[in-house]
Amino acid sequence: MSRRKKFQRIGIVAKVASRDAVHTAHELAEWLRRRGLAVALDEATLRARGAGTGDGEAAPFRPEDSYDLVVVLGGDGTLLSVARALAGPVPILGVNLGNLGFLTEINRSELYPAMVQVLAGRFKTEERSLFDVELQRNGSGSMRFRVLNDAVINKSALARIIELTLRIDGHLVASFRADGLIISTPTGSTAYNLSAGGPILSPLLPVAVLTPICPHALSLRPIVVPDTGAIEITLETQREEVYLTLDGQEGTTFGYRDVVRISRSPAKIRLAKVGQRGFYDSLRGKLRWGGLAGAGTEGSGGSGKGEP
Repeated sequence: MSRRKKFQRIGIVAKVASRDAVHTAHELAEWLRRRGLAVALDEATLRARGAGTGDGEAAPFRPEDSYDLVVVLGGDGTLLSVARALAGPVPILGVNLGNLGFLTEINRSELYPAMVQVLAGRFKTEERSLFDVELQRNGSGSMRFRVLNDAVINKSALARIIELTLRIDGHLVASFRADGLIISTPTGSTAYNLSAGGPILSPLLPVAVLTPICPHALSLRPIVVPDTGAIEITLETQREEVYLTLDGQEGTTFGYRDVVRISRSPAKIRLAKVGQRGFYDSLRGKLRWGGLAGAGTEGSGGSGKGEP
């Protein structure tokens, strides 16, 4: 368990498109304030309730500021956007108000029992790797991104099959034709990679998985490589619409002879873990693999909605 620390400032970010998430964010903010804690709410949540940035005692949440904990209310997509933007290894507690959710740790009904445990220091933190992504334009500058799940190169709906060259640490791996390529972190292995037929990886492995999307050659299969190597992909096809998408949330065009370089980031994120539920419990439950859930693994230290 994490060593007990005195929490002073907590950030709350809600999925603004969800009325339930926005309502829960304000409810949680009041619950924390009654316990003498400073609270920062994301500005979209403040606006969604028709308030200014001075709603009660809540300050606006800014990712570059310092927090003892950040609570994310929504789904994996909301957590992804927060994780990429945070400055420093702040513990993130994800509350799943969406559908599947591999990153969000607890359900809405477990929120307040889990918060009691976290504030008492009875939680673990799990580090997850991030990838730094550099897009080097063919003679016209570069762009940089950071991803927790994946970087995806794919053609538009009307484009023909594209040709890519893949190198790792300068060594040619393959030149191939496909609809695209997914370069995934272990955390992202249960996202687009899984849908495209790639393997599920333990999120703690120091690796990257490269999964071709509908490759022309059936012998071209997903490959898992150490994340210490520099991954480089070059587009060899001219006059086609191709895109580079980051965590499914950011994107840009990817042109002829442009190069994407991917490496493990020195930064990491820390997910707050409460109770005994682990990665394999999540796989079994969320992917409906069957079998008993196991005593003590379903809850996060309490049951029921709890009192706000």
